[in-house]
Amino acid sequence: MIQETCLCSRGKIKDMGISNTLNEVLVRLFRDINALEERAIRTEEYKDVTANDMHVIEAVGPDCAKNMTSVARELAVTTGTLTIAVNSLVKKGYVERTRSEEDRRVVLISLSEKGKKAYLHHRRFHEEMIDAVLAELSEEEQRALESALSKLTRFFREVS
Repeated sequence: MIQETCLCSRGKIKDMGISNTLNEVLVRLFRDINALEERAIRTEEYKDVTANDMHVIEAVGPDCAKNMTSVARELAVTTGTLTIAVNSLVKKGYVERTRSEEDRRVVLISLSEKGKKAYLHHRRFHEEMIDAVLAELSEEEQRALESALSKLTRFFREVS
């Protein structure tokens, strides 16, 4: 097992195994990405959109109307939770609701023109973030990162 040390906030040296180091890195990475994303989203044009709103916008996508159940499943939330988020996004003008022509009981959601612009704004943030990360890595490191993150993603999807 790889052993590492780090300096605690109190100035003491602390012994950390790979498990603890990895946990700390993942937690910090999650927080840092969330904070960076929140700052990138909150421009003057999109000051009324939260990161959660943007994730709903992303899940709806710019291409075609989707039913609430499929979007809720993609976001791993209940349809009730999604309904609250969609209500807010409809009021803000980012999402539109329509009834399915085939089955009037089914509610479909799609992005308005304003929602499509927000989607592209968020997509650009992700593209720039990935480009910046990849610029710091060799091709071998990029392949190793892709492999490790793919395995990590599979693990989290299997346990959830």
